[in-house]
Amino acid sequence: MTTAASDYPLLDLFWTFVWFFALMIEFWLLITVFGDLFRRHDLSGWGKTGWIVVVLVLPVIGAVIYLVLNGRAAAEREAHRRTELVRQTEDHIRSVAAPGYRGVDEIARAKELLDRGAITPEEFEQLKRRVLV
Repeated sequence: MTTAASDYPLLDLFWTFVWFFALMIEFWLLITVFGDLFRRHDLSGWGKTGWIVVVLVLPVIGAVIYLVLNGRAAAEREAHRRTELVRQTEDHIRSVAAPGYRGVDEIARAKELLDRGAITPEEFEQLKRRVLV
């Protein structure tokens, strides 16, 4: 009686891992190519269809050809997209956090008015309470 270990030697296991990781790399490559392809606005529908056919018929060669011909532009598009996302996130954070900063600015202006004698300490305290509530 043979065991599973004798039917599947260590070298076969090694090659199974190599093929498995090669397949994962190919899936990652296809996802990268299709992601860039569908985000492009400078390519017509027929151009996208042509690239899809090439990449599906010849997956490895098609993906490599696409990356060789469009790799730099794809990297620039991705960098621009990430920069735009960061800008949008910062704008959103500023819009949400801005009311708190306005309150601090109002208290600072009221303190300046108090220091110059334009308002009384009681008026300053009222302004502070109104802003902090």
